[in-house]
Amino acid sequence: MGRADDAPEALSLIEFDSIALGTKAVDALLKKAPVRMERLGTLQPGKLATLFSGDVASVEASHGEALRVGGTAMIDEILLPQVEPRIYAAIFGEVPVFDGDTLGMVETSTMAAAVLAADVMVKGALVGVVSLRLGDELGGKGLVHLVGEQHDVEAALALAEERASGVGRRLLTSITPRLDDELRGWLSRSTRFWEAPC
Repeated sequence: MGRADDAPEALSLIEFDSIALGTKAVDALLKKAPVRMERLGTLQPGKLATLFSGDVASVEASHGEALRVGGTAMIDEILLPQVEPRIYAAIFGEVPVFDGDTLGMVETSTMAAAVLAADVMVKGALVGVVSLRLGDELGGKGLVHLVGEQHDVEAALALAEERASGVGRRLLTSITPRLDDELRGWLSRSTRFWEAPC
């Protein structure tokens, strides 16, 4: 049984540009309602991020409390009341086989924007997310790789641009039809330079 089978009702991801204020906000959100901490930690450049889940009411209450306490230190945030199970699994590295005619990529200035983009793309188009990278080794950015038929990938990227971009969020997309087999092989093994096999 994978993570997709254990997907929670709701998910929140909040990024802070102050580690001290972010830690105070995390303490407040944990005291506010019974939620499960999924990830917590610092990342470059000097940010603190928290990812937590639970039932919708609890996550909404804790999310609101974290934003209240974190105040102006908050960089970006998302609250997904019905997180797509495949995206929940992808956050933890569980993704399907890298197979498809067309590669789409979404590069975001924040992790929250990447998760939101991935969620809306798989809910709104016939595509598969084959890589979802958040923060680490990306300077706090997010990166999504998705595959499918060209028209489906185009539709997914349009959804991401419409729903996941906005004030304070930069979102860049690209599409590569008829992906080269050698490139597909490299990307399916890893998208991290230091992990690439010789």
